[in-house]
Amino acid sequence: MIEIDGKVVSLDVLDQYFACDLSKCKGACCVEGDTGAPLADSEKEILANIWPEVKAFLPKSGVKAIEEQGVWVADPIDGEAVTPLVEGKHCAYTVFENGLARCGIEKAWIAGAVSFQKPLSCHLYPIRVQKYPQFEAVNYERWKICSPACSCGAKNKIAVYAFCRAALIRAYGEAWFEKLKLAAEWHRANSD
Repeated sequence: MIEIDGKVVSLDVLDQYFACDLSKCKGACCVEGDTGAPLADSEKEILANIWPEVKAFLPKSGVKAIEEQGVWVADPIDGEAVTPLVEGKHCAYTVFENGLARCGIEKAWIAGAVSFQKPLSCHLYPIRVQKYPQFEAVNYERWKICSPACSCGAKNKIAVYAFCRAALIRAYGEAWFEKLKLAAEWHRANSD
């Protein structure tokens, strides 16, 4: 592990390869799992504010689920805020097009309807952040459904941190990411 400005980063974030391959996984991360995407407290209000615009980009099943459950729900296991699910299955913000599952919030963002891209936890994936009183742990989460992304990343030599560049900058800033990049380069040069 390395520490950068109070963020403790797992070496897997630097060492492992990852690059989404939607042609193979079909966006399974929006569909699989027991709960919705984790949300920061600030994102709960953002979702409430952008709901009228995002609604137009979602399928009827997602709209119905959100209207019944709310724009976010409490995870039944830990009580943390997460996106709601459609009938206990996929994220209610999921849009299915051409055999792919994609984020309806991001679709609204691309169209210029909202200024919020998508929940940070989704943007950061496969990185998961755990907040502790003294620091944040930045870890790589392995999930079987992402094995095509691991293969694609290895083939193209794209490390997890590089794949997640834009999300990490969104989370921690450009200067922090540059420190991470330097640490990753040093680590690779000195770990062989």
